[in-house]
Amino acid sequence: MVKFTLAQLAKKLDATLQGDGDITVSSIATLKSAQSGQISFLANPKYKEQIFTAQASAIIMRPDDAADYSGNALLLDEPYVGYAMLANIMDTTPKPAHGISPMANISDSVVIGDNVSIGPNSVIEAGANIGDGCIIGANCFIGENTILKPNAKLWANVVIYHNVIIGANCLIHSTAVIGADGFGFAPHNGQWHKIPQLGGVEIGDGTEVGAGSTIDRGALDPTIVGNGCIIDDQVHLGHNVVVGNYSAMAANTCVAGSVNIGNNCIIGGACAINGHLSICDGATVTGMSMVIKDITEAGVYSSGMPSQTNREWRKNGARYRQLDDMAKRLKAVEKRLKQD
Repeated sequence: MVKFTLAQLAKKLDATLQGDGDITVSSIATLKSAQSGQISFLANPKYKEQIFTAQASAIIMRPDDAADYSGNALLLDEPYVGYAMLANIMDTTPKPAHGISPMANISDSVVIGDNVSIGPNSVIEAGANIGDGCIIGANCFIGENTILKPNAKLWANVVIYHNVIIGANCLIHSTAVIGADGFGFAPHNGQWHKIPQLGGVEIGDGTEVGAGSTIDRGALDPTIVGNGCIIDDQVHLGHNVVVGNYSAMAANTCVAGSVNIGNNCIIGGACAINGHLSICDGATVTGMSMVIKDITEAGVYSSGMPSQTNREWRKNGARYRQLDDMAKRLKAVEKRLKQD
């Protein structure tokens, strides 16, 4: 277990040190559960009272919050960002693979960079290019002519089809499927005729794709996900979706084909976005929303109905069915008032 002095961490985080810089810590914990030898953080002011009873050896906090605190602290304007940086420094997550397993099935034409690790039973097909420092977990599949740029990491059981580009420093979690066919079919005489999906998928640098998520390949042009995006678990992106840089989507969101999502957007969990729409930069869509038209101005958009008691829901549901009749009656009343 690696230990750090507070002075070392203050330098790494570019934080102001308050207290004893020689104190050592080896892990992170919450204010409520932290013990001696651990460091914690105060990001939400409503938990400030906990710093006075916390057993942590040190706490990351804002300078203003430390005004009446006499313990050891690392002072930052954004403690939550400090916590994120510290978690990276103290990360003990094991690697998905170590070295190239003799049980991996790798085509002779695959180009493999330096310091690459590939787990057992993984299959890498002809023409693939695996960049320096990539880590590929057990039981992964990488199709023909797919490119993994340097330091991409795949956990076990990831499937990446042919002609896909995964950016540098991307993280792809287990059971994600990237590059499967988009939903392309032409109706004719009561039957569906499949349209081969000839585009690929291009994912920018530093993007993370959650477990069980699917990103379909484009019909002709590629499906594109930008740099620094966060795609949570069980998210579906249809063919030819374009997601701008540093956008985030929470779990169970479904984006239909040919949607264009801008930079720095936030899409809440379990949202549904109709096909062929555009969402501008900086838009936030709250959870359970259905987007059925373009969003052209940055801001917060919602359509999901908050929970309520069953009795209220049943009453409101009955009234909802009466809305059209009520609107007609109101219109008739307004018409009579104008005539009077």
